[in-house]
Amino acid sequence: MRTIFLILGDANMFKNRILSSAVFFLCLIAISATQAQKLIPSEPELAAKAWILVDAETGHVLAQENADLRLPPASLAKMMTTYIVSNEIEAGRIEEQSQVLISDNAWERGGAKTDGSTMFLSPRTKVSVLDLMHGVIIQSGNDAAIALAEFVSGDEDTFSDTMNRQAELLGMNSTTYRNATGLPAEGMVTTARDLSLIARAIIREHPKYYSIYSKKYFEHNNINQPNRNRLLWRDTSVDGLKTGHTQAAGYCLVASAQRRGMRLISVVLGADNDASRARESQKLLSYGFRNFDTKIIYSAGDLIKENTKVWYGQQEFLNLTIGDDVILTFPRGAQKKLAANILVDEQIEAPIYRGQELGRLQVTLNEEILVDVPLVAEADVEASGIMSRFFDWIVLFFTNLMS
Repeated sequence: MRTIFLILGDANMFKNRILSSAVFFLCLIAISATQAQKLIPSEPELAAKAWILVDAETGHVLAQENADLRLPPASLAKMMTTYIVSNEIEAGRIEEQSQVLISDNAWERGGAKTDGSTMFLSPRTKVSVLDLMHGVIIQSGNDAAIALAEFVSGDEDTFSDTMNRQAELLGMNSTTYRNATGLPAEGMVTTARDLSLIARAIIREHPKYYSIYSKKYFEHNNINQPNRNRLLWRDTSVDGLKTGHTQAAGYCLVASAQRRGMRLISVVLGADNDASRARESQKLLSYGFRNFDTKIIYSAGDLIKENTKVWYGQQEFLNLTIGDDVILTFPRGAQKKLAANILVDEQIEAPIYRGQELGRLQVTLNEEILVDVPLVAEADVEASGIMSRFFDWIVLFFTNLMS
């Protein structure tokens, strides 16, 4: 009995040691998970119906809430209006100094007597396309938006069709336009996510016309009006984009700022007032710049893998590279935790042309894939002669046979 007792005692002791070790191991896992979690700070809470924060270069979403909730766009619809006009100018179909005849319709529906946002255009006068662009962007002029829509498409309804086709091309799948101004209309909706897409397109594709968004004032008909984006006065890093307001939409703001070579876009929809939309947008931008970095991890042409085996080629090996810069957005301080995973095709055979995809480069953070890009041949490799190919075939045959 004593022996049995000792054995049981030893067994209990062994069991307790295993239990203690397991608890210790789980604690280590918990500590590691906590440390990893610290790299991703909590998203801010905003006083608005919906919002999103994205990196303009990578499109990476840093924070969001109700980002796919469909809401009226108000004057944020004018971003699409000016984007289309920018496309028309750069395509050579219209010119900056083309003179636009201001119709009675544009004046009646968007002019001074409407008590809405207006450029104070005079009916039956002519104004340049570029000045109307300023009036839409800075003064949020409904009259200027209608005048441009009529000039480009003949009438506003036809222009709205163009807006919807362009939205589809940009992937704005939850947006429907009914007019060029954003004035209330049945069925006209957008989302914070979709607005971030049009903002990115404006910034990336039309930098010349994007610069208009940073101007604080514009004068027409001896009336000098300020830009309604309060952040242009508060934060020197902010250089756009657009405000919007209707009773149904609330107070809205799409803003963009650049610091340390990193550009962010914030979209805040449905704030309670003008001051609130500016304050909440500033909170969102500050969160992004404080907690994230965007950097080039690899540059186009960087050598990723040397001396990759080539079969049936005049060269036995080749190098693998990447065709484009790899740009990542990640939590600040996490760059050392990034890991690269190189996946190469199992059997690479000549002929091979320069730039041909032969594998993938994956960059991960905490086992999450952040980017997955092609690995390509650095140079051409021509097929070898018949005897050399036959020898490679024999080697491959026996290699595959033994594997």
